Amino acid sequence: MLKEPVKVNPQALCYHCGEDIIERGIHIEDKHFCCSGCKTVYEILSQNNLCEYYDREAQPGINQKHQIREGKFGFLDDENVTQKLLHFRQDEQCHVMFYLPQMHCSSCIWLLENLNRVNKGVLKSEVDFIKKEVRVIFDKSKTSLRKVAETLTLIGYEPHISLQDVSDKKVKKHNTARIVKIGIAGFCFGNIMMLSFPEYFSLNPEEHPGLNTWFSALNVLLSLPVFFYCAFEFFESAYKGLRQKFLNIDAPIALAIVITFGRSLYEIGSGTGAGYLDSMSGIVFFMLVGRYFQDKTYQNLSFERDYKSYFPLGVTILEDGAVEQQIPVSELKPGHRIKIHHGEIIPADSILFMGKASIDYSFVSGESLPVEKSIGEILYAGGKQCGGAIELEVVKEISQSYLTRLWNNDSFKQEKERDKTSFVHYLSRYFTYILFSIALFATGYWLMEDASKTWQVLTAVLIVACPCALLLSATFTNGNMLHALGSKGIYVKNAGVLEDMSSITNIVFDKTGTITEQSGSELLYKGEELSAYQQQLFRTLSSQSNHPLSKGVYYRLPASSKLKLSDFVEEKGKGLSANIDGHEVRMGSADWIAKGFQTVDTKRSSVYLALDGKVLGFFEVNHHYRKGLEQVVSELSESYTLAVVSGDNAAEEQRLKGIFGEECTLLFNRQPQDKLDYIKRLQAGKKRVMMVGDGLNDAGALRQSDIGIAISDNTNTFSPSCDVIFSGASFPLFGKFIRFCRRQKFIIYISFVLSILYNIIGLYFAVSGQLEPVIAAILMPVSSISIVVFTSGATFVLAKRLS
Repeated sequence: MLKEPVKVNPQALCYHCGEDIIERGIHIEDKHFCCSGCKTVYEILSQNNLCEYYDREAQPGINQKHQIREGKFGFLDDENVTQKLLHFRQDEQCHVMFYLPQMHCSSCIWLLENLNRVNKGVLKSEVDFIKKEVRVIFDKSKTSLRKVAETLTLIGYEPHISLQDVSDKKVKKHNTARIVKIGIAGFCFGNIMMLSFPEYFSLNPEEHPGLNTWFSALNVLLSLPVFFYCAFEFFESAYKGLRQKFLNIDAPIALAIVITFGRSLYEIGSGTGAGYLDSMSGIVFFMLVGRYFQDKTYQNLSFERDYKSYFPLGVTILEDGAVEQQIPVSELKPGHRIKIHHGEIIPADSILFMGKASIDYSFVSGESLPVEKSIGEILYAGGKQCGGAIELEVVKEISQSYLTRLWNNDSFKQEKERDKTSFVHYLSRYFTYILFSIALFATGYWLMEDASKTWQVLTAVLIVACPCALLLSATFTNGNMLHALGSKGIYVKNAGVLEDMSSITNIVFDKTGTITEQSGSELLYKGEELSAYQQQLFRTLSSQSNHPLSKGVYYRLPASSKLKLSDFVEEKGKGLSANIDGHEVRMGSADWIAKGFQTVDTKRSSVYLALDGKVLGFFEVNHHYRKGLEQVVSELSESYTLAVVSGDNAAEEQRLKGIFGEECTLLFNRQPQDKLDYIKRLQAGKKRVMMVGDGLNDAGALRQSDIGIAISDNTNTFSPSCDVIFSGASFPLFGKFIRFCRRQKFIIYISFVLSILYNIIGLYFAVSGQLEPVIAAILMPVSSISIVVFTSGATFVLAKRLS
């Protein structure tokens, strides 16, 4: 006789985090909480008069059901670690920057910037919401780095501290020199133009004797920092290109700057004209602004991440078999006994010594489901423990572990060279050849016709036909496109990636976490309808196992109180059984539950349920494929050869064939090296390959491919080294993204044609010797500004189509 289920309290929302409350009883006055952790955070804020936190946003907190174990930040007591993490230290004042991925709203900002009211040793805290970072200034005599980290954790903002944070190789975040150069060039450009007004409008210099002389002298002074400091990077780039016998885009622009500056000094010094210092400074200013837009993406993202960004900084070792001590992970040696808790990363290849291991290798091998490991088996670095605490014995140092060997593959040591082969460089090279030919022809003509005009014509041709419009078109087109993509959660490493899009022939996808949601899989029940009491029975049984499918069943069934259980048995690879409330309850594979039972071939993993010897139905594992996948595949299959290469098993093969088509290459159970080798084979066949992945298991293939795209549901957390970081939420735009990038060359070609028209007009006046200073002064800025306006408008229109 089946009983009625034990009643549970109706659901409500947690006052702190807003999640559902399953069982009441955790409350303070009329404020109810889903767990004791959320209640504790509220108490801390209340004691420090910080409850305004809840007035700014409804339920702004982070769920605290998973408590942080005591001593987790013990490694921050190590002076060597502290020294590497601190950005500034003077006497007792210390500065540190923490990355807080939990930050999400204005309440978070307000609370974090009032950290000093929770920890009195904190002097000041400043939030960078875009980067999800907080800079904390604290007094070392009143608190410590460890206590600051524990304070942040206590209020729900556990800092993410990885091995990368103390690595000697730091990612360059800012280019302050570029900003300073823009400021100086802009200031000088504006003032030189203002001082040149008398020349522009041909004002009578006799009315104010000496005024033009003073204005010209001031213009020369203002042009000096522009020429010698702001324009230096153009001279340096051109010099490096010439040393390698390559005429890059900066060569003609550097020559134009030198000629313009030299001609201006000659005219001003000889009193024969006002020069072209305004045009020279304008060229430099516009070029610097355009390049700043291109480089801006790097301020918030790192495209050169490695395995150190994924590894923890500290690890718990066991001394004398029992005493726990926190040490930096870099000090791990073979023979060390370490303790790995739930949700922590295994930092080095080790042997399971004690406990029950359920290891999630999805970020290393691509296998979507955690694997069970027995005592004595080896566990590889990079796996995440999904069960309880386990004890391991380290067998290899971090530098010799499997994951590190993967990262040290030659593919990671080779930088992709794009800038040298940019089509803009080739255009500029031919443009320069034509320009020099015209200059030589004009010079030869005037040497025979009127030698007095030779120098004027030569310099006028080089100044007016300066390829600044071409360079501006490329710079501003690329900068605007990178900015437009960034606003959609698509972050491209550099302009070379945009150019390479047009040559791609093959696109290779990883499966787990790339075309599937990183949040996991869904269990769909098929069979007899389960009563509330039956659901309670199976939920009680599934709660006894750490196997991922058992956990999936547990969370899939509605919350209820656990029933009395006895005779529990778990057979590895088969299933679970127990006597619960007088009933024989079993769940697992169909063969194990009931031999001869007519199963349904779904081509997917399934968990069958049996009660008192009767099979009631089964749960089918249904991977969550990303929204819009079918549309993306449909758009791409028309122009590209698609393939899926996965480290996961082939359970989803038939479903993937239905999405990608029967002729699509589908490869399963592939190791990271296999993926890398597959990319190499395609490239050996003269194919241009784009690899789309998400985890460390894709890292080698991403680097080896011509374009590597990392799909990330949180673009600030770990993603492997790549060319594009693509937000998971923007995945439906993938097809449009590629089409958008392929429009880059079209915009540049059109703007190049416009600049050629301006140059033809200018060259007509220059070659004929009729070019007046006022014409050159107006023609060049108008050309540059019109190109900027056109490229900005064109990319804006195209960006609208991305929505």
